[in-house]
Amino acid sequence: MSTTAHSEPVKQIHIAAHFPGVNNTTVWSDPEAGSHIEFDSFRTFAQEAERGKFDFLFLAEGLRLREQNGQIYDLDVVGRPDTFTILSALAAVTDRLGLAGTINSTFNEPYEVARQFASLDHLSAGRAAWNVVTSWDEFTGENFRRGGFLAEEDRYGRAESFLSAAQTLWDSWRDDDVIADKAAGRFLRRPDAGAYSYHDRFFDIEGRFNVPRSPQGRPVVFQAGDSDAGREFAAAQADAIFSRHGDLETGTRFYADVKRRLAKYSRRRDELLILPAVTFVLGDTDAEAADAAARVRLAQVSAATATRFIEQLWNVALPDFDADGSFPSFDPVEGESTVSKGRASVRMLGREAAEVAEQWRAIAAAEGLSAREVVAKAFHRGGLVGSPETVAHQLNELVQSDAADGVILAPHITPGGLTPFVDKVIPILQEWGVYRTDYDGTTLRDHLGLTRPEPTTSREAAS
Repeated sequence: MSTTAHSEPVKQIHIAAHFPGVNNTTVWSDPEAGSHIEFDSFRTFAQEAERGKFDFLFLAEGLRLREQNGQIYDLDVVGRPDTFTILSALAAVTDRLGLAGTINSTFNEPYEVARQFASLDHLSAGRAAWNVVTSWDEFTGENFRRGGFLAEEDRYGRAESFLSAAQTLWDSWRDDDVIADKAAGRFLRRPDAGAYSYHDRFFDIEGRFNVPRSPQGRPVVFQAGDSDAGREFAAAQADAIFSRHGDLETGTRFYADVKRRLAKYSRRRDELLILPAVTFVLGDTDAEAADAAARVRLAQVSAATATRFIEQLWNVALPDFDADGSFPSFDPVEGESTVSKGRASVRMLGREAAEVAEQWRAIAAAEGLSAREVVAKAFHRGGLVGSPETVAHQLNELVQSDAADGVILAPHITPGGLTPFVDKVIPILQEWGVYRTDYDGTTLRDHLGLTRPEPTTSREAAS
């Protein structure tokens, strides 16, 4: 493939790595797969990402184990060790790689989360990032003191307030507050360092924040919502979006929609990066990679996994169902899901279950597919598939066409799944001049091209 197609000026591609653990992307049963709780897996994965000069490592979050028919759903990787514990340990075995963690704004408090991320930013010398998410289900809320769940219309309201409160805490310290003058015996420049006050309908807090301003000023803020409210939240406050639109068609629309919202908040287009999650499968040839991708997808959606997805949509247990046969002849059972707990797919599919079921039956009939094959097709998000040069071209086209600013790679094997990409695709992107050959800075903001924010004065929120 000729590089002459890459016109000037070109955008530099941002690449990050997602250590999966709360979805069925990972084929945990593959002989090459390792542990999802032993630290060596996280260390190996992070160090491979750093060898590839990736911007950051990303951790999702699982606050409760999923259930199906009242039992733990063990067909994909469920659960997650504590995010801050993992990222803090990784800070000690990496030098430049950013460390991004998902922390829920529904079941936590601003003071503790702000303190944890400020601490991580200090421990990592400026490499911390927070993916701000909300929680939608009562099932997860049962693990927490407040219990229950927030009404949908309140989720982003609390998240926006939560983030504003955290930023108030981070900004309660100025860069020059700690002078540590040993000769004069004076540690602080001003006696009110860390004083803050934040009051609105969600939080009523004031006092002293006990972590001085961190190397990045504030940790980088990610947001992963795809609803209109989520996109608006990201346009107003986030530094980057963790998107699910990883193909040219939907990615271009999403990119344009979110970027146009920035002007409303007096922000430039380069102040918010859009980074979709994408899978990848490499082969020596495109045909070899396509065959491998088909095998991977069927491994990700086994007969048992397909049956569970179909049970979720039909909202009924199907103990004797043959996923390699036809779909159930009856329509989905209406009403609240009694089969599966803790899966977002239940919420998304349940609103129009009968329509989706009819679509799946129609696809099976038209294309001669089994129920399992249709489910695998329905939940396949696409990805980068081909020879190393083909994958490099696909990725570069995604970025240069303004469908993304980069990608968050989600390999199907951990911890070693990044190695083929680092060995074979990264050198091609570097040769084309669209990807760094080394880190230019030390902080995650440096890697992402984001400016270091100046502290604002401590403020009270509008009631």
